[in-house]
Amino acid sequence: MIKVTNLNASGEGSFREALEAEGPRVIVFEVGGVIDLGKKQIKVNNPYVTIAGQTAPSPGITIIRGGITINTHDFVMQHVRFRMGDAGAEIGEGYEPEISTGGNGNAYNVVVDHCSVAWGVDENLSVSGKRGYGPENASRNITYSNNFISEGLAWSVHKKQTMNHSMGTLVMDDCTNVAIIGNYYAHNYERNPWFKGNTSGVIVNNLIYDPGAWSIRLSWIPKEWKDLEEKPSSPIVSIVGNYEKEGPSTEVVAMVGSNYPENDEHGYLEDNLIFKIDGVTPGKLTDESIPITVLEEKPIWVDGLEAIPVELVPEYVLNFSGARPADRDAVDLRLIEEFYNGTGKIINSQNEVGGYPEVEPTYRALTEPADGNIEEWLKPFTAEVMGY
Repeated sequence: MIKVTNLNASGEGSFREALEAEGPRVIVFEVGGVIDLGKKQIKVNNPYVTIAGQTAPSPGITIIRGGITINTHDFVMQHVRFRMGDAGAEIGEGYEPEISTGGNGNAYNVVVDHCSVAWGVDENLSVSGKRGYGPENASRNITYSNNFISEGLAWSVHKKQTMNHSMGTLVMDDCTNVAIIGNYYAHNYERNPWFKGNTSGVIVNNLIYDPGAWSIRLSWIPKEWKDLEEKPSSPIVSIVGNYEKEGPSTEVVAMVGSNYPENDEHGYLEDNLIFKIDGVTPGKLTDESIPITVLEEKPIWVDGLEAIPVELVPEYVLNFSGARPADRDAVDLRLIEEFYNGTGKIINSQNEVGGYPEVEPTYRALTEPADGNIEEWLKPFTAEVMGY
């Protein structure tokens, strides 16, 4: 067990030091408040790490001005907030924070669960791969579950100023066995999520609100593969029990689509709903202009996963997903209210919605379990932040 004892960006007792340590470790927090990474991404290169954000005293841990790149395996993170933002950077400076697995093939058996991720300059929460080198050189066995993934910044300080870059989740080429389950995607222009070529996974029981041009996209980009000998297969994806409501920023109206008709994309669709901003008028499930082939049977599934009926998704996700549902911050509370009221929009800066959080630090000493059973020791902390 490694204790985070301060809110410093680095050094002894810091979150960064704990993540960069070697050996199996459970990271717990004796402090609550805001950790400012100062535009310096944390790279996690050593495996067997569990981040137990539920152990922090109220109001919990919020990371600003930076994110995490997961270049390792057997990684679990729960109940941490990330409010990355533009950090006052210059356009093209190279500051594009997100939470992502690395594309070097070392990221597998990764779980990000019950976290709240907002204001990414590229995607908010993504899965990376090394195109054309096969699944063994890309991320695999990745689960993003029960998270709030929201308000990716539009143009902001991204190097590509020719397009709106408010993005939710990108599953890069060759990434396999990716599970996107029970998340709240709010105010992201695209990639809610997007599965590219040679990918596989499930998209189940997610709540999508106020997408811009696309919600769920299944497609690979031909020009990205033009110099490679083998062309990729279409994504192998089961899309089940997802609920979408359009919002003030919605332009293109379809839940599932592709943008390259020559690719002949396909997917399994079951029990999905889409509504206009009024929450009553039905929307379009697929885009007739670039249709996808709808499969009759699930091509892939997660053992033991039971999808809930789509009608229950909004209430379930908004009550139980995100970091510390019984101890939410102002950002997550606002995002919930905006879904019900049909308000909010895609933003270009965190300053449009109140800016970076400022909270007083809190402290609570932790005593390691005498019997060494950390899993059992964590249960009361989890119950506290979940409201059980």
